[in-house]
Amino acid sequence: MTLLYKNKILLYIFIFLIGSLSSFALPPYNLFYVNFFSYPVLLWVLLFYSKDKIISFNLGCIFGFGYFISNLYWITNSLTFEDIFKPLIPFALILIPLFLGLFYGFSTLAFSLLNPKKNLLSILMLATSLSVSEYIRSFLFGGFPWNLIAFSFTDYLEFIQLLSITGTYAFNSLIILLFLLPISLFFRLKKNIKGIICIISLLVIFSNYFWGKSSLKKYELKPKIDLDFTIKIISPKININRYFQNESPSQFISELINISEPDISSETVFILPEGILSSIYFEDLKKFKTLFSNNFSKKHKIILGMNIYEDQNIYNSLLVLDNNLNILERYYKNKLVPFGEFLPLEKILLKLGFKKITQGYQSFSADNRRDPIRLNNINIIPLICYEIIYSGKINKSKKNYEFILNISEDGWFGNSIGPYQHYSHSIFRSIEEGKSVIRSSNNGISAYINAKGQVIEKILTTDKGFIELNSFKKSDKTIFSSQGNKIFFYFLSIYISLIFFFKKRGN
Repeated sequence: MTLLYKNKILLYIFIFLIGSLSSFALPPYNLFYVNFFSYPVLLWVLLFYSKDKIISFNLGCIFGFGYFISNLYWITNSLTFEDIFKPLIPFALILIPLFLGLFYGFSTLAFSLLNPKKNLLSILMLATSLSVSEYIRSFLFGGFPWNLIAFSFTDYLEFIQLLSITGTYAFNSLIILLFLLPISLFFRLKKNIKGIICIISLLVIFSNYFWGKSSLKKYELKPKIDLDFTIKIISPKININRYFQNESPSQFISELINISEPDISSETVFILPEGILSSIYFEDLKKFKTLFSNNFSKKHKIILGMNIYEDQNIYNSLLVLDNNLNILERYYKNKLVPFGEFLPLEKILLKLGFKKITQGYQSFSADNRRDPIRLNNINIIPLICYEIIYSGKINKSKKNYEFILNISEDGWFGNSIGPYQHYSHSIFRSIEEGKSVIRSSNNGISAYINAKGQVIEKILTTDKGFIELNSFKKSDKTIFSSQGNKIFFYFLSIYISLIFFFKKRGN
């Protein structure tokens, strides 16, 4: 620490590497235990420099920058498809992680303003400030709740069943608190106090584990409910580069039909991903009506992502079609991707020669309605692409439904860790809402995930094919599905009350 104290450059490089190390806790690596080292180290260094507010702010920014640049580098892949965007790659690679790192910087600054000491209260204060900043970045400027540290436990279903009560943001605050606890071993506390902390921590961890395991076992005993029809989750692997080569849509449609293997005698709903025919609008699709009517029957419904031009607006939509391409149900995307689907400050940026990353110059328009789609005897909540990442924002209408449906085009991520990170949100949403998730992705991970986050079947990014679903199990209504993100504020009020209580007592 003496060497780091004398040389600030070495200090900042060290913290950058510690932040980068935390990335290995996230999917697809899931090495959650690295955070038992990285977060205590961050706290220890912050305590050492707590009187210097500028350094405290810098430490948080650099830790966050190291964390985000090592797990969001794939964002630049979306800029490689057209020459106009390639000069922006270095800026996107650096500026986006720098901006997200600011949230860590402000949280460590707030921590230093509380005049922390080397005691247990410092753990609670840093956990609170970090979890608040993570919540704010999930909603500010449209929000980007990607790679919260809670996703370290994606592969450990017994531990994350707690999401059905807490939701992601409150769970995230508990996880940060958990990762910081090991530093208490280095505080000047009596041995019996340290022993009590260890015992209580282990009791809480194992109690949560066995409760989660019991919850999964109870769910296994639930009876299956027949759908009376078949759902086919189609996972193609159509290279996204082909959309920029003016290839005939009939080629894509024929490939999708071959992968789908339609049986004209079987009542089936075919679920296709977002963006598989992104080079044309729905009106253009009608030119290929014969391809659909010759291969699909009246017993079939087709769900796919499609661009629709309506009233001089363009919508990224999810459509339910019959075999003659009549629209039975429709949903227009609510949450658009900045720069990907619309240009912020569009009038100014268009004059400067900018455009959205997806094809065309006109920005998509957003809708604000999300009603369940009716498929025979079941209701489905539709979500397009990264709408799945928003905890507590799934069921806007508060109507009953049985499935969450997420269609996506993950080709923008390239051959990276991005598709795995995107997919992990589906597991969290299923547990929070107590609903099964149907996920169809092109160049990504397609899957059927039950209401407890168990992956029943999936198709990896390297493969193509389909998943058949004929039955499902219902789960009990979760506490989070009725309370939403208010639960995070319940936790936050407890944390803040404890901080002020112990601050007042000077303990």
